[in-house]
Formats: sequence, structure tokens, C-alpha cells
Amino acid sequence: MGMNLEADKTSTAVATLGKPASIRAQTANLRAYWLGWGGEIGTDLPVYRSGLRHPLLNGVLRVQHQSAEAALAEAGRRLAGVPYVWWVGPDSRPGLADELVALGANRMSRLPLMAVDLARVPAEEPPPGLTIRQVTSRADLIDYADVCAEAFAIPDDQIGGFVEAEAADRSAYSYNVRFVGRVAGRAVATSALSISHGVAGIYWVATRAEHRGRGIGRAVTTAALLAGRERGLRIGTLQASGLGEPVYRRIGFQTVGHCEHLSPA
Repeated sequence: MGMNLEADKTSTAVATLGKPASIRAQTANLRAYWLGWGGEIGTDLPVYRSGLRHPLLNGVLRVQHQSAEAALAEAGRRLAGVPYVWWVGPDSRPGLADELVALGANRMSRLPLMAVDLARVPAEEPPPGLTIRQVTSRADLIDYADVCAEAFAIPDDQIGGFVEAEAADRSAYSYNVRFVGRVAGRAVATSALSISHGVAGIYWVATRAEHRGRGIGRAVTTAALLAGRERGLRIGTLQASGLGEPVYRRIGFQTVGHCEHLSPA
């Protein structure tokens, strides 16, 4: 009976990506990235607070030991005055999301936690007319923030704060590399690589609406992944939106878990 060696290699890689140790590293990468926006990595209830008026930019990252009631009360104190989101993923204790909902929280979305073997990510030419460069100047960072703000509905009056937060040194938790894709000199897409816990975390993948469907999102994601591979990393990880999930699957990402977003009670 013949063997499909490629299929066997793929299944082995997926099994490795989904092992508990790998998932722990992936969720630790997620926490390290967001704690760079303003938080304390050693607390039992890791919370980040940028102070900006956007729920993604303030949040609760994990609950392991506290009761849901106690966690809600503490989060309410520490995040008072800003919109915020609860992340409930494989690093939180089982049943937490249901407990929070029973106390009045609202389910917002369920995001696949996805991973890819970086050795299997193909290096591809970007679509015609697209150039992708690492962010190296303040002008680049402003372009990066402008694309992110449009894609993630960050209010115009918060973009300046977003730029300042991105410009701050957050290397205590992770090392971040940002990319901007341009067409005819205009910034149209972004991605970010966040390195921590031996993992290449991918964040802020965005493409302006009028440029979608051309392979640009895939190209900027691949650029960040390859930058991780060049730095010796073996696993890429991200949390996928509904719009991005098909793109990531075409790159080779596989679902290894899920993260829920909940709004506070």
C-alpha cells in the first residue's frame, strides 16, 4: 500500500504545532505582545491598558485562578474609564467564557488560534506594483498607523496616540518588527512580527478595502513570517478574523485552538 509522504509530513507538522507546549508558547506570545501596550507580565490577572479609546487596545488577557466574579471586579478597577476586551483562550481555565457570560459579559467573536511551520512558508513574489518595506522611520510609522486605523476602526482622534504607543520601546516583553505595503507610493497594507517565547507572532495584518482580493494581505503576512524564519524561529502564530482566515490557510496555517473576545458586563 503506497504512502503519501507529503500528507504525512503535513499531519506531523500540524500535530507538533498543536502540542500543549507549542500552544503555551503561542498564547504567551499573544500576552507578551499586548502587555507591551501597558501592563505587568507577572500578575495573576494580566491586564494591558494603553489608555486609547478602542477596546482592542485595552484588555484582560487570561484568568487562571480567580473566580469570574473577582476577575470582573479587578478588571473593572484596573480598566476603569477605557473600553476593553476580554481574551479567553487556551491559557485561561476551562469554562471561563460561560462564567463571564452568566455574569453579564457579551460574546463578541470567536477567533481561530492558528499556527504554521515556518519552514513550509513559501517565499513568493509580491503582487505586481506592491512593495513591502520594514518600518524604519516616523513617517513609515504614521503610514502604518493610518492603515491600521482604517482597517480596525480606530477613531481619528486616537491615531496620534497609536503612533506614540507604537514608537515607545516595548522590548521588555517582545521584539517587534512592522511592515508597510505600498502601491504607487501609497501605504495600503500592514503587518507586524512580534518575537517572544521562541515564536513569531503576527499582528495588525490589514489591507485597505479598495485593495483587497489582490493577494496583498497574503504578501504582507508572508513578509512578516519570513522575517521570523530569518531570525531562526520555527513557529508562526496568529488569531484570525473571518476575513483573514482563508488567506492564512492558503499560506499554510492550521487551527490549533480558539480565542474568544468578550465585552465586559
